[in-house]
Amino acid sequence: MSTQDGPSDSAPYDALGPFPDRARRGRAARERAPRSGHAHWEPAEDRPDPIALLEQQATTRVPELVPIRHARMLASPFAFYRGAAAIMAADLAGTVDSGLTVQLCGDAHLSNFGFYASPERAHVFDINDFDETLPGPWEWDVKRLAASFDVAGRHRGFSPERRRQLSRTVARGYRERMRESAASPVMTAWYDRLDADEVFDWVRRQRAGKSHAENLAIGLARSRLRDSVRAFSKLVGVVDGELRIKAQPPLIVPLSDLGPTGRERMADEEAVRALLREYRSTLLQQNHPVREFEFVDMARKVVGVGSVGTRAWVVLLRGRDNGDPLLLQAKQAESSVLERYLPPSRYENHGERVVRGQRIMQAASDIFLGWQRVVGFDDVGRDFYLRQLTDWKGSVDVDGMRYSVARIYARLCGETLARAHARSGDRVAIKAYLGGGDKFDRAISAFAERYAEQNDIDFAAFREAVASGRLKTDAAAVTPS
Repeated sequence: MSTQDGPSDSAPYDALGPFPDRARRGRAARERAPRSGHAHWEPAEDRPDPIALLEQQATTRVPELVPIRHARMLASPFAFYRGAAAIMAADLAGTVDSGLTVQLCGDAHLSNFGFYASPERAHVFDINDFDETLPGPWEWDVKRLAASFDVAGRHRGFSPERRRQLSRTVARGYRERMRESAASPVMTAWYDRLDADEVFDWVRRQRAGKSHAENLAIGLARSRLRDSVRAFSKLVGVVDGELRIKAQPPLIVPLSDLGPTGRERMADEEAVRALLREYRSTLLQQNHPVREFEFVDMARKVVGVGSVGTRAWVVLLRGRDNGDPLLLQAKQAESSVLERYLPPSRYENHGERVVRGQRIMQAASDIFLGWQRVVGFDDVGRDFYLRQLTDWKGSVDVDGMRYSVARIYARLCGETLARAHARSGDRVAIKAYLGGGDKFDRAISAFAERYAEQNDIDFAAFREAVASGRLKTDAAAVTPS
């Protein structure tokens, strides 16, 4: 169990106090949690069986989708790592704890960072997944992020030294950005964000080379193509003059094609209609454009890797006419994998937990982001959060990632995580704890290497569980969205 000083999700955030006192708290934290101690990793004697943890997660998910989740995790050690947030949460609970709390992403691996459109239609780079968000020790996010680069580097065949450089780059980017945030005027730190143009400027300042900038430019251009219009053309067709979501089973299944009886389908549709009506009260604007759209169709969609099996709906809405569509995603929110090891969320609704955590951590969030609890045909209340299905979203292609691009990306992710933590936690205390040298960077790199080795061991156990029939897979799984 983590021992935290400072704010938690079970009580309102308190005033941080005078700046000199905050710095002293950070330096004092080194006494109980030396920075070199973050290098340590070895499995505890009573470490939970990683396969059993995955089986426990499956008990609350749609049974026929769980084999797809397993198949996606089977693709590579990195794909397994993406789906193994619950396993790593158990492991992080036994590591050195600085006692300094922030709003954690909870699943801060490199594929959960990327570009998207802000409400002002700027293209920004930020964290983009918050299903596991909860207040906790800031270093947990740093460790999961750094280890993800080591795991991905192994997948790409990078040498041990190059992988160590990647994880050190994550930690150094985090440390140096936190130092800048701590020295900035308060509102400068709060408004700080990374726009696409700033990414290119940073690449040029680093003298990273023309090919690197071109790779980033291509990725950025592709993400700008991932807007609602393109999503609409891929997912929606016309049937008898009416807009309908196209069936792509088992990954996209319209409600009309799902197995339940007609009564159950009507109950599910009405539940989503109620969700759309009632979730408006959780949006930031009162006069919101969602009021101008009407419900047209809905379909179940398989998303991600770790999220596979949770209930996720694509909801098709229409504005003025068929040429004015909107696609929303209503995604089920369950308890965070961190809640076994940290104080429980102050929010009874896990959709609210996700949305409020996202609004704290992101520099700018989707205007359609909100939450609500609905009751389905089985009379079970489930929490959901809603957002646009896609809006200029894009992230790095791990399977094709070159080392030169990975170094740039590691720096961007480390700095971005620091910006998010600087808003919710005591950036002055964290900066004082980190110090100006690279002791913390080296410790995190050592941890990342050791934990990547553990991930390989767990992945081998996962493969054996699949081979033995303990875990079922579905060959219909495809590249995660």
